[in-house]
Amino acid sequence: MSYNNYLNCIIYKYEMKLKSVYICSSCGSRSPKWLGKCNSCGEWNTFVEESEPSSGTKRKSIKEFNVPIQRLSEIQTGTNYRNKTGISEFDRVLGGGIVPGSLVLIGGDPGIGKSTLLLQMCAGIESLNALYITGEESAEQIKLRASRIKNINTDLEIMCETCIEYIDSAIKASHNNLIVVDSIQSVYSERVESTPGSVLQVRECASLLMQTAKKTKKPIFIVGHVTKEGVIAGPKVLEHTVDTVLQFEGEKTYSYRILRAVKNRYGSTNEIGIFEMTDVGLQEVKNPSEIFLAARHLSEPGVAIAAAMEGARPLLIEVQALVAPSGYAVPQRSATGFDYRRLQMLVAVLEKRLGIAFRQNDIFINIAGGITLNDTSMDLALAAAMVSSLKDMPIDPETAIIGEVGLTGEIRPVGNIEQRISEAEKLGFKRILIPAGNFKKINKQYKIKLEPLERISLALAKLF
Repeated sequence: MSYNNYLNCIIYKYEMKLKSVYICSSCGSRSPKWLGKCNSCGEWNTFVEESEPSSGTKRKSIKEFNVPIQRLSEIQTGTNYRNKTGISEFDRVLGGGIVPGSLVLIGGDPGIGKSTLLLQMCAGIESLNALYITGEESAEQIKLRASRIKNINTDLEIMCETCIEYIDSAIKASHNNLIVVDSIQSVYSERVESTPGSVLQVRECASLLMQTAKKTKKPIFIVGHVTKEGVIAGPKVLEHTVDTVLQFEGEKTYSYRILRAVKNRYGSTNEIGIFEMTDVGLQEVKNPSEIFLAARHLSEPGVAIAAAMEGARPLLIEVQALVAPSGYAVPQRSATGFDYRRLQMLVAVLEKRLGIAFRQNDIFINIAGGITLNDTSMDLALAAAMVSSLKDMPIDPETAIIGEVGLTGEIRPVGNIEQRISEAEKLGFKRILIPAGNFKKINKQYKIKLEPLERISLALAKLF
């Protein structure tokens, strides 16, 4: 055989071993050729070319499998099903603590505090011996960051590695009962011919970690990067693979951080944890309403207090509005921490139903404290703040406001009304405006004065 024929045979075998496929980076669907639009999720320009090894292994026959089958009543979970992290806000979001054998994904913007939170978690769990695996930082960098954290565990074990096969072997052979991998985009598998962070690498590494967590009963926390849109980078199959997806968010210009569960197989997704970033690490915020209202200015026009719900926790938030004459042909509409489209709807309701003209005014809305809320019960407080700024008349600082505004100007009932009222009463408010539909179902007596309202016009008449 000539040298050229031999070389062609080698190239042919290599090409047969590695076949090229196109994978959607959004949903993970495959295609033999490049497509401009994904047929599964409808996203554009998301297909990337990857090379994956062809399956050359022989399938086992059904007789070779020996999978045990158990009844639900025969499965033992043990009395101590969850392990506390030592951080009550973290335990709240997880559903009560860490479940053995679970795979938890934590995503967030760069520098938001994901690694700091996990380092503090490793220090707070006394019952579990933690192993911190880093693929982005050296051991010296980890120590420098850990030295700034208060009450850090100096016996914490660190491993710097990026090969998932080595990481998997270390997890199985080690005596550690809690594993942290920082981050999933930095590790790679030798069985996949692509760069770290690609669709195939992320999927392969996450799948291997999931299998290891279930076999060893060791909980594994993995850190995930986010895209510029704020979603976790990589294919959607990554979020489907893990048991829990946590989102760590907050404005870098503010010290407050919010940890929320996007997906949780072992608990509710309605809980949130609130932290404050300090020079000694993340500190839990036990009473967020009191902190958010600490710097408020009393008797200022354009300020209203809304009793909102974030998950299952009531929050009293200061809603700020600034309505000023516009110097442009098209007035500006800006909302920070609130849905811009809902702001446009509220402006339309005030103009149509009450005849309040905003056509020649710029409107700027801000939720104080750098927090972002999507609770529709803030509608009435936001509308009151805009009218207060327009008329230059302050709202009573001892009044809290609850209510969703409908398109016809009615005030619709909201959920968890008694929790909201109790929070306002606890913080010393004297009066609270609530929907009339909620007032009929309240059986408890409160010291705070309740004023039920059916229309937004009646609410504004009470306030001004």
